[in-house]
Amino acid sequence: MEIIDIIKPENLIYTKTKNMTDKHLSYCPGCGHGTAHNITMEVVEEMGITADTIGVAPVGCSVLAYEFMNIDMTQAAHGRAPAVATGIKRVYPDKFVFTYQGDGDLAAIGGNETLHACNRGENIVIIFVNNGIYGMTGGQMAPTTLDGMRTSTSPYGREIETMGSPLKITELIAQLPGVHYVTRQAVHTAQAVRKAKRAIRKAFEVQKDKKGLAFVEIVSNCNSGWKMEPVASNEWMVEHMFPYFPLGDIKVNGKLK
Repeated sequence: MEIIDIIKPENLIYTKTKNMTDKHLSYCPGCGHGTAHNITMEVVEEMGITADTIGVAPVGCSVLAYEFMNIDMTQAAHGRAPAVATGIKRVYPDKFVFTYQGDGDLAAIGGNETLHACNRGENIVIIFVNNGIYGMTGGQMAPTTLDGMRTSTSPYGREIETMGSPLKITELIAQLPGVHYVTRQAVHTAQAVRKAKRAIRKAFEVQKDKKGLAFVEIVSNCNSGWKMEPVASNEWMVEHMFPYFPLGDIKVNGKLK
């Protein structure tokens, strides 16, 4: 069989989505952001809504999304993505609007914006990547940093007595009546990626049906911030992050699981 026969459309198993640019991903090797980007853009393409989708990303590793997502994107100040997305959605109610945010951004400086957008039930999608640390800005402790976890601002580990407990922002948001769908997923294995993609697809369908806000948390690693090799960081995530941030749907069709 000639090579030309192998690459015929009927022989293709997978092709890269046109909604990702040709730029090489600049994330640290092993980081989950690239996979999260890709499956989000695959969903947008498969739903046929590329021309009608607007993404909002703030400061942090999330800001790099503009380099890789080949759709209309706009930047928000640190933590303000839900507010910007709210404005865009209200001006263009027929557009599909989503935010792409990290844990330091969404749960710390943007906590107020997040809670109120969710409480109002804004008809947007929030994609929240939780790696338990401020990845880009220096590896500082975030609201989601685990008990005993070392960061640049908690070099001896997070102490609950003085620093408080890690914030389960997703469970907190699920209690709000304006939120229709809440889930927590991961992208460290092929099976996890498939589940995460289905969750993102469901979130955009919630927006399509005008049912309220959809919130998708993706627990990921930060091997550079955690000072680990990529494989070791995924193993650490499974052992330590997942017990505190368990994967699965939390709220479906407006009802807590």
